[in-house]
Amino acid sequence: MDLVLKIVFWFCLGLVFYTYLGYGLVLYMLLKIRNIFKKRQAVKESPDAELPHVTFVVAAYNEEDYIEEKIKNNLAFDYPKDKIHFLFVTDGSDDRTPILIENFDFPEDVSWKLYHQPARRGKIAAVERIMEFVESPITIYTDANTDVNPQAIRNIVRHYNDPTIGAVAGEKRISMSEKDTANSAGEGFYWKYESMLKKWDAQLYSVVGAAGELFSIRTNLYTPVPADTIIEDFFLTLTISRKGYRVMYEPDAYAVETSSASIQEELKRKIRIAAGGLQAIYRLTPLLNIFKYGLLSFQYVSHRVLRWTLTPVALPVLFIINLILAIKGYPLFQVLFVLQIIFYIAAFFGYLLEKQKIKFKAFFIPYYFCIMNYAVYRGFLRIINGRQSVMWEKAKRA
Repeated sequence: MDLVLKIVFWFCLGLVFYTYLGYGLVLYMLLKIRNIFKKRQAVKESPDAELPHVTFVVAAYNEEDYIEEKIKNNLAFDYPKDKIHFLFVTDGSDDRTPILIENFDFPEDVSWKLYHQPARRGKIAAVERIMEFVESPITIYTDANTDVNPQAIRNIVRHYNDPTIGAVAGEKRISMSEKDTANSAGEGFYWKYESMLKKWDAQLYSVVGAAGELFSIRTNLYTPVPADTIIEDFFLTLTISRKGYRVMYEPDAYAVETSSASIQEELKRKIRIAAGGLQAIYRLTPLLNIFKYGLLSFQYVSHRVLRWTLTPVALPVLFIINLILAIKGYPLFQVLFVLQIIFYIAAFFGYLLEKQKIKFKAFFIPYYFCIMNYAVYRGFLRIINGRQSVMWEKAKRA
């Protein structure tokens, strides 16, 4: 019996380690080995005359406090003005967002269009409604509460010189200040690590899903997303991957947003994302077939599937089995159990300090790790109870 417990323990520990650190190490080693035999080729740049037309889509819901700054941010792009068309979609907004867009003093040489309807059916339905009006070969999507760097469009479109690229994911960055609390410290650290993994994913083969803050697609590859899809950006880009196209990553095209106002606000996002991830895994079951999709399946399972399925389950199993083996008197497992206790105590202190608005990252990162995995359980319950709406519940930002 003890042998079985030890096997399960080491399996669970290996699973947790691989999911959060091991996969990154494997990626790093694979890239080092590959670069010995094949050097990376530089991305081909295009002169202004050959740059493609793009449609820049901004989906906004009740963003009256930020929408004018967003427009100014968009107008600062370092890209030929005659090759950008801006589409603003404000379906369901019942504040001044559509009015502010309509009355904004756009320069005469800027092409733009506002689409608004009173009914709120969610971001997916809003984007679906306007895609028939997109005529450019490249469509770029962004959220209304982010700042995008001026060179973003140039840095995105250069990847489309490669016909195997079907989508390009930008980088999400979290703006942090010295007053940031647990959620911002943890959120910022998480996204830095995620960005590194995405960079390596793209170098190995393909990014596994894009974040909605900033990503782009070849317009002709757009496929209508089921109306009840929870995280449409992830589903859409993986659908493009299933067609045999790669999703590239461009860290020099980035969207900056402030962190969530509190860990409770961040938890709203995490629960929704977890629910959406579980839904996507069910709907994208064919991607688990490594014999058909090869590297893409390996990356998909390693980077996404494990985080939303087996690994959160492995954590309590790991704790319980470790406790049993420690009680049985095995010295190694006693030490490991003490280390687990220290980790969860650090997470608990992170919780207490977050309540007091005191910043100490050594506690905040374990706390954020626990929140991420707790969100998976909450997301699973929402999915099986049918309580997760496609309507985005906005998290208050810092």
